[in-house]
Amino acid sequence: MTEPQPATSPEQPTRKGTGPGRIVFLLLSLACFAYLYFRLNGAAAREGLSLVDYMVRVFTGVQWDSWILLMAAYSGFYFLIDTLVATKAITWFVTPINYADILPIRASAYIISIFNEQIGKGAMAYYLNRRHQVPGWEVGSVMLFIMFSEVFYLLVWATVGFAFSGGALPEAFGLIPYISAGAVVIFVLWLLYFQGTVLPSNAVRNKPILHAFKTARLKHYVMFLLLRSPALLAAVAVYTIALRLFGVEASFVSLLGYLPVIFFAAAVPTPMRAAAITFWVILFPENEGQMAAFGFVQHNFFILFNALFGVAFWRRAQRELFGE
Repeated sequence: MTEPQPATSPEQPTRKGTGPGRIVFLLLSLACFAYLYFRLNGAAAREGLSLVDYMVRVFTGVQWDSWILLMAAYSGFYFLIDTLVATKAITWFVTPINYADILPIRASAYIISIFNEQIGKGAMAYYLNRRHQVPGWEVGSVMLFIMFSEVFYLLVWATVGFAFSGGALPEAFGLIPYISAGAVVIFVLWLLYFQGTVLPSNAVRNKPILHAFKTARLKHYVMFLLLRSPALLAAVAVYTIALRLFGVEASFVSLLGYLPVIFFAAAVPTPMRAAAITFWVILFPENEGQMAAFGFVQHNFFILFNALFGVAFWRRAQRELFGE
């Protein structure tokens, strides 16, 4: 996440070069798209079609009207849940704030999130610092808490999904129970550290950017899970129906196993967004064209439609932030 830099910031992190990392990301992205190309080209050849004609046939076979209405409703529901989670987290760890006060900036941050979700969270921190005089580092700590909790929330649901449909999932998903077991250990140590039980003399926990973690108790992580979960459960239903609109049959139980892992991949900056599209083709290998189209439009429509909420609230956010 890109954190806001308040004028009173006691520390200024050194920006390190990211050239090698970008090259690795680019190479992995190219590998994902190369995999998709060869899979789709092979599927087209089996149908006696060119790749372009094959994909045109795939796209024309989708029930677009029903799909757009379904996704628009889901995007709106997600926006309301997402704003609720942010409102509660800020109230828990920084200052009481009204739900209506967060709506404009959460919506506007979706515009920035087209490029990077974590920068969008940083924009929220900047807004709260300017609009409500909330200390920038403390708001940044809330955004870090949300990001950290998001990982464990998705892992919890991935574990639940594996318990229900592990036999039907690809072999690689068999790592989920082991990852979950390791995550439990890490989470317990994390909680004990910030409560002062582990390494009690260590002063890192007292840094302002970690304020939310020091304040958080187990109940806050549980409440985060409960508040966020309706969005995921709705997504399971929506994605199952959406797949059928693309001509692919899938069960709610199997999607419960797939979606948390795919959402986690999509939430990570490139190259994982490319990998998120590739996952769909791997999970449904008999429907390469439909799944490549589904993975591409599903993720990108969701981001772009959320950005429309940002456009709708943009003037209000500007007015509240800059008095324009």
